[in-house]
Amino acid sequence: MKKVKEANRYAKALLRKVDIENVPQAIVELSSINELMMRSKEFRSFLVNPRFTSDERVKVIKSLSEKLKLSENSVKLILYLSEIGVITALPDIIRIATNLYLEKKKKAKALVMTPIEISEKYGNTLKSSLKRLTGRDVDIEYVMDPSLLAGILIKIGSTMYDTSIRGQLRLLKDELIKG
Repeated sequence: MKKVKEANRYAKALLRKVDIENVPQAIVELSSINELMMRSKEFRSFLVNPRFTSDERVKVIKSLSEKLKLSENSVKLILYLSEIGVITALPDIIRIATNLYLEKKKKAKALVMTPIEISEKYGNTLKSSLKRLTGRDVDIEYVMDPSLLAGILIKIGSTMYDTSIRGQLRLLKDELIKG
């Protein structure tokens, strides 16, 4: 719980510090550092381990930032989080900052799972329907999942709409078990 509160505080600070139009770029930059931390135990240990001095971290992060072309704000945030020992909250910070950004821009992100690829016409119809439902512009990420059998599964934030055959079979099973 404490980690999420801290992540929320730093995500809000990021949005205050970075111009709203540059937030997506900052999120991409922080995500690249997070991905590097996940792939390299050594890099993660370097950022977390208090044995390494602040000067050593600054030197490595500055070098890395030149190669990855990170903004000054992203570098400062990474160094600060590492220095105070909360760099492990970076995935939560990224998630919360993304949600805050979408909220501020009156946008929503939807994950749409279908068993087959959907047509452009259906995609446009779905997008306008989701816009009416949420009252926001919707960015849709499509994922094909043949295990759905038929139908569609839509996730927007913490809300899920499941009209798939798999979902209906699961509901039927639950009802049969209840008696």
